[in-house]
Amino acid sequence: MSAECVTPGRRLGPATELEAGPGTYVRNGMIYASILGTKSTSSQPKPTVQVTRSAKFAIPTIGSHVLARVLRINPRSASVSIMMVDSTPCKDFLGTVRVQDIRATEKDSVRVHTSFRPGDVIRAEVISLGDQRSYYLSTAKDEFGVVFAQSVDGNAMVPVSWEEMQDTKTLGVEKRKCAKTF
Repeated sequence: MSAECVTPGRRLGPATELEAGPGTYVRNGMIYASILGTKSTSSQPKPTVQVTRSAKFAIPTIGSHVLARVLRINPRSASVSIMMVDSTPCKDFLGTVRVQDIRATEKDSVRVHTSFRPGDVIRAEVISLGDQRSYYLSTAKDEFGVVFAQSVDGNAMVPVSWEEMQDTKTLGVEKRKCAKTF
């Protein structure tokens, strides 16, 4: 029995080799996580993969690195739902990435709609506890930005530069503030 932490939409394996259990779904012959939690695989005649919510959840603090999904954007900020703090899942925290916190340089030329789109998964740093509704996040460092995105056609995208991502099927290019890969 193996275990690892996964986020919604994470590919867990082919449906031909694994059986989909609770917390997963099958799409186009692949099994994906449908919830944030811990992936576990049981060995039976056909291994079953499932995702269960962990009882241990983290709370963001200043300086924490978070993974978050962009919910909506407006000209001044992007609203996000924080999914993980460092490497621990967390519960229902909202965050805001203000336009001045997207990049460290050329802050006056930054546009939220060319940096993020709803549905993108971003890596960011908590810079302030914010207001009563949300934490303030920053993607100003090179290692922060979009880590997962889908194109307007719904295909996965890969970074081709620090400000562009390319559709893997149509090869179309879209603007994003990409995170530097490790």
